[in-house]
Amino acid sequence: MSSSEIFLVALLIVFSLPYLVWRLGRTDHVAPLVVVQILTGIVLGPGVLGAAFPELHRFVFNAPVTQALSGVAQWAVMLFVWIAGIELDLRQAWAHRRESGITAGLALGVPLLLGAAAAVVLLLTPGWIGPRALPWQFLLGIGMACAVTALPILILLMEKLQILRAPLGQRILRYASLDDIVIWAVLAIILTEWARVGRQIGFLAVFGLCTLFMRRLMRAVPPVDRWYLGLIWLAACGLAADWAGLHYMVGAFLAGAVMDAEWFDQTQLDQLRHHVLLVVMPVFFLSTGLRTEWQAGGLAVLGAAALLLAVSVGGKLLAMRLAGRWLGWPREEARVIGWLLQTKALIMIIFANVLLDKAIITSATFTALLLMAVGSTMLTVPMVTPTLARWARG
Repeated sequence: MSSSEIFLVALLIVFSLPYLVWRLGRTDHVAPLVVVQILTGIVLGPGVLGAAFPELHRFVFNAPVTQALSGVAQWAVMLFVWIAGIELDLRQAWAHRRESGITAGLALGVPLLLGAAAAVVLLLTPGWIGPRALPWQFLLGIGMACAVTALPILILLMEKLQILRAPLGQRILRYASLDDIVIWAVLAIILTEWARVGRQIGFLAVFGLCTLFMRRLMRAVPPVDRWYLGLIWLAACGLAADWAGLHYMVGAFLAGAVMDAEWFDQTQLDQLRHHVLLVVMPVFFLSTGLRTEWQAGGLAVLGAAALLLAVSVGGKLLAMRLAGRWLGWPREEARVIGWLLQTKALIMIIFANVLLDKAIITSATFTALLLMAVGSTMLTVPMVTPTLARWARG
């Protein structure tokens, strides 16, 4: 078979297998389609399919096919992160700055500290820290991975739970939006390379000047042109950030964060997010799965994933318990907010991909983080649905 035919075989597997599992297994209550796609990517990776059927794995996911899939995945995830940046609404957070600041600070700080403590445990044994990482980078990276809230997936889950437009849903979006900015800022700090620090400062300075020009241009052009200009801006920012050593994902987020959501039709923006998830993000999930490894031993990876899941979920719930006491929330409300904010999924996986690209973590750590993200997301809907149903009944 030619490389094109094998590439299409890979795409056939990517789109058909998770859909059939999701639809025929009726997993939506526990595992939405996006979670099934992530799990399928893990199963198709070298740790499962590659171990069970190495010849088949090497045939389907050979070097040319993997390279083509990686190109599609790179653009897909840049689009996804760009949309997440556009959807940030900091004005509402500023209007409720005391409540938002306290809640977002605790929601980020508590699991970050617990995650860093878990990273110390991992450092006691070899195989977890990447070859190019300093200990502080590893500790901060793992801590932040445990503190991440996946804003785009949070939006999808709250739509499913029918609370997105409710006051509670809007509050949760404010908290997650603030944390989203800090997450990418911390990632930029982790990726700072002293050999390239001049280049990185130059990138930020030029980016600031170009942002002023881009914002004036976006206001001046018709709405239809904003989509094309936005994509050009995305590609340019991703290229410049990667050249500076900050990774193209940081550039993609910055490209969206400096844009105003009202420049775009909200319905079209929602549809674009939906279509990116439908059409190209499954390729990213597969590419992510192809990077999973069990080099530290299967039980060790599962143990690390369980530890990280415990500190991640426990940290968010503890943080919201503290915020609830401080701000006078009912205990059940604090619990629901905690479970929703601990949703990891895509943003954490993207974050972990960057850490792996920069050799801050090893493939075994990446696999543990990936399993933690899947477990976190699968827990969300079952844990909050009974409480929301009880509130709906009055």
